[in-house]
Amino acid sequence: MSYQAWFECIRCPDERYPLDQVIYECECGGLMEVRHDMDALQHRSGPEWRDLFERRYMRTMWPYGSGVWGKKELVCPAVADDNVVSMYEGGSNLFWAERLGRELGVKELWIKQCGNSHTGSFKDLGMTVLVSMVNQMRCDGQDIPAIVCASTGDTSAALAAYGAAAEIPVIVLLPKDKISVSQLIQPIANGATTLSIRTDFDGCMRLVRELVQRENVYLANSMNSLRIEGQKTVAIEMVQQFDWNVPDWVIIPGGNLGNVTALGKGFLEMQQLGIIDRIPGIAVAQAANANPLFKSYLNNFESFEAVAAKETLASAIRIGDPVSWERAIRVMRQFDGVVEEATENELADASARADRTGLFTCPHTGVALVALEKLLARRVIAPDSRVVVVSTAHGLKFPDVKVKYHQDELREQDVTPTRANHPIEVDADFDQVRRAILESLESTLTTSASLN
Repeated sequence: MSYQAWFECIRCPDERYPLDQVIYECECGGLMEVRHDMDALQHRSGPEWRDLFERRYMRTMWPYGSGVWGKKELVCPAVADDNVVSMYEGGSNLFWAERLGRELGVKELWIKQCGNSHTGSFKDLGMTVLVSMVNQMRCDGQDIPAIVCASTGDTSAALAAYGAAAEIPVIVLLPKDKISVSQLIQPIANGATTLSIRTDFDGCMRLVRELVQRENVYLANSMNSLRIEGQKTVAIEMVQQFDWNVPDWVIIPGGNLGNVTALGKGFLEMQQLGIIDRIPGIAVAQAANANPLFKSYLNNFESFEAVAAKETLASAIRIGDPVSWERAIRVMRQFDGVVEEATENELADASARADRTGLFTCPHTGVALVALEKLLARRVIAPDSRVVVVSTAHGLKFPDVKVKYHQDELREQDVTPTRANHPIEVDADFDQVRRAILESLESTLTTSASLN
């Protein structure tokens, strides 16, 4: 069967636009979203969709072994298989954080490790769809000389890698001195034209919007809803990894708010197709220094105002004027969602605590873990719940934060490192080595007892 998808404005859905049309906003100012022909999709039953996805999952038949393209009919049927640009993204580990969950007081805690992907973040899931669509458009004769994005680090890495694979030029605008060296080197290594702008992410985003309006370049930021279609497969995949059972809660770090938009869309579409019979609770976690959605939540989403984002260790979500706020609020209302915030001290300590249980978390995952603690304390999340925390990036992208935490160099950020771990320097002498080990073991037991 032939499946169709198109763009619609989120405010005035009477007009449809093909996916190969270069359009991001309606004349009314509303963002576009991808809509699917649900009547056609419902020709398969929910169990039939589950069976199809299971047969494709992580197999080698191109391109369906990808965690994204294995759901192609629900994602982007407009791209021919030969024009898909994929690095077999998705399929990331759903980690059972048994020890951490026990310490926090929740029955089942799982970490969806989206950072275990090609460029080290969940952005790969959306970028494979966007770059594939551009590849299709170029193959069909459209003049698209380059793809451009503003980024706090992860979007630029994903775009540069997928653009390089497709031989499509990439331009990235990054806020100078506000991303990690690990993130900066990724687009540089992949050959992207990399501009270091003396501003913050919101300033970079304003420049990118002007570029796409005045020049013939294609926008890759999450206001382009093709990205949302790839990212929504996180919702499908986590349910699949639970043998098609829905968790009680999903906690999502929130910056530009595309991810909560995407996961909400994924759950709702699965419910509509009969793949699942209920939806989970959704919580969004923001850094207190960049918290416009949290402030909107405090007034029941009656209004939304951008904020001037301050410095935060969770640099990828240091966004005060998120593009997807309207779509995100719609999702939060549909799910009766909640929003929490985390201070710099809270997020740094939560990340270190998680690392002590075998994880290696990014600061944004720390923000989500703080939200979990607070929601458990307020009994919003019950202790007997099954909770999934969406980990958006790999911890290796943020080594400076971890190094400075353990060296107690984050005092200016009001961080007191209660779980700092220092290397012990001794001579090559057995007695010194033995004494250092015994003292460390004794100290570790004492510290563990006091922290827990």
